[in-house]
Amino acid sequence: MDLGIKGRRAIVCAASRGLGRASAFSLARNGADLVVNGRDEQVLEETAQAIREETGVAVEAVAGDISDPVVQAAMIEASPEPDILVNNNGGPPRRDFREIDRDAFLQGVVMNMATPVEMIGRVVDGMAERGFGRIVNITSISVKMPVPGLDLSSGARAGLTAFVAGIASGVAPSNVTINNLLPGYFDTDRLRSNIAAGASATGADLTKFTAQQMASVPAKRFGDPDEFGEACAFLCSAQAGYITGQNLVIDGGRYSSVW
Repeated sequence: MDLGIKGRRAIVCAASRGLGRASAFSLARNGADLVVNGRDEQVLEETAQAIREETGVAVEAVAGDISDPVVQAAMIEASPEPDILVNNNGGPPRRDFREIDRDAFLQGVVMNMATPVEMIGRVVDGMAERGFGRIVNITSISVKMPVPGLDLSSGARAGLTAFVAGIASGVAPSNVTINNLLPGYFDTDRLRSNIAAGASATGADLTKFTAQQMASVPAKRFGDPDEFGEACAFLCSAQAGYITGQNLVIDGGRYSSVW
């Protein structure tokens, strides 16, 4: 399917690894030029070069923490009139809520709520003026189902979900959509790290613990990041203009709900 985004300009935050990387690749494979971001400059440039070599699109890399307003400004300077924004950022580490002090609490809210809202604020009016915009926020399945130890991340991402709901309806008449992707277990470095931490905390054998986590998914496997990237690319497509304000769960059926 031609997604109708060839030549469009996309900003993808936290794109050097994992689901952000997969989303960047999928957009590039559909012809979108990119500005990508990540904290590790070497890994980011390796990702950017891999995208260039595979797809031939223009890719500019901006290293740094996307929560830093200076880095945000650099992203916009690199792509002053983006058509697509994919918000992504790492979350606070897994910990008991009793261990979260005020500074850690505020940092988590900045990372997973304030930062994507700030990025939306930098691009949404221009998108509306030009009559096309696609904004996708990568959040988490924990917005819909409790994940012990991820209370801060879950709360901040749930706050983002509620915050952007009103924005989405306001810009919909201008062909600007805002949607959220809620990933479950995808085979990324972050998932493997979390599983290792969980096995260590419980004294479980890593191989057995990994198998247990996989078995908890009705699909009986972890997701391929490319599957996630393709879903993100579709939400950024010309064909997805009537989908907005939605929360798409991509988790192999792990979240069990009728509605």
